[in-house]
Amino acid sequence: MTEVDFDTHPKRYRHWRLDVDGEVATVSLAVDEHGGLVPGYDLKMNSYDLGVDIELYDAVQRLRFQHPEVKAVVMTGGLDRMFCAGANIRMLAQSSHAWKVNFCKFTNETRNGIEDATDHSGQTWLAAVNGTAAGGGYELALACEEIVLVDDGSSTVSLPEVPLLGVLPGTGGLTRVVDKRHVRKDRADLFATKAEGYRGDTAVQWGLVDATVPKRDWDEEIGRRAHQAAARSTRSGSRGVELTPLGRTVDGDTLRYPFVTATLDRDARRVDVTVEGPTDAPPADAAGVLAQGVDYWPFAVTRALDDLVLRLRTNEPLLGTWVVRTHGDTDLVLAYDAQLADLAGDWFVNEVHHYYKRTVKRLDVTSRSLIAVIEPGSCFTGLLLELALACDRQYMLEGVYEDVDPAADPATITLTASNDGAFPMGNGLSRLASRFWGHDDDLEGARKLLGERLDAHAAEEAGLVTMALDDIDFEDEIRIVLEERASLSPDALTGMEANHRFVGPETVETKIFGRLTAWQNWIFVRPNASGPDGALRRYGSGQRGDYDYKRV
Repeated sequence: MTEVDFDTHPKRYRHWRLDVDGEVATVSLAVDEHGGLVPGYDLKMNSYDLGVDIELYDAVQRLRFQHPEVKAVVMTGGLDRMFCAGANIRMLAQSSHAWKVNFCKFTNETRNGIEDATDHSGQTWLAAVNGTAAGGGYELALACEEIVLVDDGSSTVSLPEVPLLGVLPGTGGLTRVVDKRHVRKDRADLFATKAEGYRGDTAVQWGLVDATVPKRDWDEEIGRRAHQAAARSTRSGSRGVELTPLGRTVDGDTLRYPFVTATLDRDARRVDVTVEGPTDAPPADAAGVLAQGVDYWPFAVTRALDDLVLRLRTNEPLLGTWVVRTHGDTDLVLAYDAQLADLAGDWFVNEVHHYYKRTVKRLDVTSRSLIAVIEPGSCFTGLLLELALACDRQYMLEGVYEDVDPAADPATITLTASNDGAFPMGNGLSRLASRFWGHDDDLEGARKLLGERLDAHAAEEAGLVTMALDDIDFEDEIRIVLEERASLSPDALTGMEANHRFVGPETVETKIFGRLTAWQNWIFVRPNASGPDGALRRYGSGQRGDYDYKRV
C-alpha cells in the first residue's frame, strides 16, 4: 500500500492553482494527467484522485488561515471546455475497497470544509463551471454556495455514476441535489439516470445550477457575483497566519508532534494517543493569539490531531483500536477553553474554533474503535473533554495508582459551556446532547455540573463515563476490554459504531456519512460494480457491465 503524506504547499501543487486578488481568490483545476498518486492510471479530462483532493484541502485551509482578506472564492476549471470529470474511474477500478472508502471519506470531508468556510468564515465559495462537470466534478460544484454554468451549447452538469458505472455519486451528490438544492425527487431521479446530464434553462429551472451565462459575458458576470458575495461578508483581519510545515517526527512506531504523541502497537492492533495540555497561560488578547500563530496551543493541537487522524486512517488500516489519553494542567486547559469563547469574534480564534470542530468530527466518522482512558494527570476538560465524549467508551480510574504514585491527585473531568454546543457533531447536536439523547433529565443534570471538577464517582453518577474502577481492577479491565475489542470482526464493529455514534436528527452531513456511505460501500463490493465484468472494470472498453439483475 502506498504511504500517503498529507503535507503539501501551493508551490508544490501539480493540479490546482491558487490566485488571490484582494477580497476574491480563484482556485483553478488543471490536472496533470501523469500526476496520479499511485501508478496505473492517467488523470484525463480533469479527473481526480486522492492526491488532487489533498491539494484542494490544503488550499481550503490556507485560504481560511493565511488570507483573512479573502471573502469570496471562485472555483473553476483550468482546461478548455472541461470543469471536472470527477473521480478517475481507472483509479477506482484498480483500488482496494479500503482505499476507495477512505478516498470518498476524505473527499466528503473536504467538501464539507468548503461549506463550513461559507457558513462560518464569511468566505463564500462560487462554482464557475466553465465546461462539463460530471460526477464528482459536479459534486465539487455542489459544495459551493452558488453554481454558474457556461452557456456554450455543450457544457452540462451530470451525475452519470448509476447509468455508466453501477455505483453512486459517493461524495454527497445525491444528498445535496435533493436536500441542499431542493431538486424535486422525480427530477432528481431523471437527472441521476441520464448519463449526459442537463444544461441551459432546464438546469436552472430544476435547481441544478443557479444561472447559465454566455461565454461573451462570462468573466464579467463571475466577477460581479464574486464581489457581491464579498460585499455580504463580515470577515475581517489584515494579517494571516502562515501554515508552516508540521513539526512531525517519526521514530519507528512512534509519531510525535507538538503536544500529541501516538504509539503504534502492531501486535495488539492498537494506537495509543496522548494529547498534552498547554505549558503556559494563554496570551492576554487577540493580538497575542495572532502573534503566536501556529504555536497557539489549541491550533497546534488541532493541526497535529488532524494530520494524525488522516495518516492513521489511510496508512494503518490494521490498527483498529485507538486509545486516547490526555496529560497536563487542567487550569491551563480551562483558560484556553474560556479564551476560545471570549474571543470568538476574532477572525483567527474563530477559525481555530471551527478547525477543532471539524477535526473532532473526523473522529466521529472514523471506522476505528475509540476508547478514552482517564487517570491521574489527565486534563480531559472543556475542548479536550470533546475527545473523550467522541469515544465509544470512557474508563476512569477511581482514586490513584497506589503502587505507583499514592500522593498523586485523583483524576477529574470538567464540563464547560463548550461541551454544550460549541463543537457540534454532524447531526447538529453537541456530543453531550447526543450522549443523553432521549434522556432530557440526565442532560439537564449534566448541564448543572458545568464548571465543577468531577471525580470518578461523580462522573459515573452523572453518566459521563462508561465505568469508574479502582486501581485493583483498572489495568486488568482495560487490558481485557482492548483484547476483546481486537478479537471482534472489524466489519461488524464499523457498522455498530457508525450506528451508535449518530443519534437524533438526520442532516445532510449524517446522510452523506451514514446512509449514502453505507450504500456506496456495499455497492463497491458487489460484482455488478467491482467484479471482473462489472461496470467499473469495463468502463472505457466499449462493453457495458454484465449485471446480475436480481434486486437485493
